[in-house]
Amino acid sequence: MEGKEGNAPRGQETDAEAWQRLSAYAYLSAPERLEYVAVMRVFCGTLLADLSVPDLLTRLAERGGPGAGLDAETLTRRLEELVRWGNLLRSTHTVRATSISEYQRSRSRYQLSKLGERVQRDADEVLAGADAAREVSSELLALVDRGLRELAALAAAPGGADPQQALERISTLFVQFTGFADSVRDFYAYLGQVLARYDLDSAEYQGFKELLLDYVEAITEDVSFRAPRIAAHLDAVRPHLPALLDRIDAHTAGIGAPVDGLPETRVQRSRGRDLADWEGMREWFTATGAHPSQVDQLRDATLRALRSLLANAKRMLRSASGEMSRRKDLLRLAAWFDAAEPEEAHDLAVAAFGLYGARHLGVAPDPDRSVPAYVSWWTGPVVDVPVALRERGSRSPRGRAAAAEDHGEQKRRLVEQARQQAEARQAAAEELRSASGRFDQVRLGAPAMRLLLELLTTALGNARLHRESGDFLLDGARADDADLGIRLTARRTPGRSTVLRSVDGDLTADDLTVTVEHTSAPVAGEPVPALSEPVSALKDSMPTLKEPVPAPNDSTPASEESMPEVVREASA
Repeated sequence: MEGKEGNAPRGQETDAEAWQRLSAYAYLSAPERLEYVAVMRVFCGTLLADLSVPDLLTRLAERGGPGAGLDAETLTRRLEELVRWGNLLRSTHTVRATSISEYQRSRSRYQLSKLGERVQRDADEVLAGADAAREVSSELLALVDRGLRELAALAAAPGGADPQQALERISTLFVQFTGFADSVRDFYAYLGQVLARYDLDSAEYQGFKELLLDYVEAITEDVSFRAPRIAAHLDAVRPHLPALLDRIDAHTAGIGAPVDGLPETRVQRSRGRDLADWEGMREWFTATGAHPSQVDQLRDATLRALRSLLANAKRMLRSASGEMSRRKDLLRLAAWFDAAEPEEAHDLAVAAFGLYGARHLGVAPDPDRSVPAYVSWWTGPVVDVPVALRERGSRSPRGRAAAAEDHGEQKRRLVEQARQQAEARQAAAEELRSASGRFDQVRLGAPAMRLLLELLTTALGNARLHRESGDFLLDGARADDADLGIRLTARRTPGRSTVLRSVDGDLTADDLTVTVEHTSAPVAGEPVPALSEPVSALKDSMPTLKEPVPAPNDSTPASEESMPEVVREASA
């Protein structure tokens, strides 16, 4: 009984300490939380400084924000609450004042406690990037691998590792490992928060799909590659750790030695100075007992993320096919029904489900479809009700008919655009005609060069290639443009080249001579050239007509009415 009674005060004291530490978070949930945060940020911006109420008022006014409007009396109440919660401490510095009023203003001075500084720093970190996606520092994992390999080599060397050198490597190693582990934990927490959403649209889903398939896959592969090597290095270092840490403590005791005589003071040592820190790193990469390693948990989290992504894909497919779940909307509607009065519930039902009272609209059913009287209206065919009758209860149309849209301005703009293009092509044709025969001396404009290349391409496409006396010749390499009155002729001239110069560049045509000539459309009244074949041959090659054409005999000439239309035009 004495042992239990003796342990009770210590347990109660531990609970009191825990209660006091948790009370340091109280100002973050108080109604005046923004004012408290502004005050704490002023204290966190100083080191070992005690501030009075006038000092705080001045600094809050300079910073602006929620704390700028506090008066001295309100600010004093806020400071006393922060002292009660353990975030601030009363200063014990001696106050020097030249008057009683100055002493009254400056006698209450406050300074920041360690717990208050830690809580405010964590709160600022949460406020700064709580919803942001933190990148995984995978490059630190390679540095951890290399640092453990070098430390294992130092520990296994004859005479052991140098204490100072080992301390530097251990401190660097645990800083890198802590940064990597924190980034992995933050990233997967953000990923779980996003994948828990059921309102992702197609664009967001595409982005998160690439995030999972590319980024997460790269992280998992890197961890899976490095984890066995890091575990092997940890197993190699583990037998040397007790002696190595003792040598480091003997070389550099740190803050532990000065506070040995202070039983009330606890010391939080640097990461890596205790065996527990190394066991925590080993558990991250190696499974111990029934607990899986963090690497295994990382793989499981990746698989869960992929399953959540697949569930989102199925949901979007169901929504595209009209099978989207409305559970969230129905639960909200049920809550409205539960809190509504009877009359309001009727209005909610009407607005939600469209269950209006029966209205006889007098819409005639389809005469070609007869519906028996025993058919339920729920499963029976529907009748299309005009929009005016459904919304206003009236068949009469409202407003006036819309006027026909006038496209005159658009037509004029298109005509003007076509005219400008025709003028530009005509000008290009004039430039080509004037430069014919001296292309190597004239630099053509861009429109003229484009027209020349167009005609040259057409001429080469129309040409026929044949071989004569061991050489190839071009026949019919000609291109005409009747609208522009221009003709281009290309002839093959072995050993002679044509250089076509323009503002866009020069083109050299080897063994080719290009000539541009002026042509004119046939003038009205000029005789039409004779047909290459007689009319009788043309008649014989014609297809069978709908009505047979009587053949002319020797005595009676064929009349124009009895001849086909094509033959009459040819005879004319």
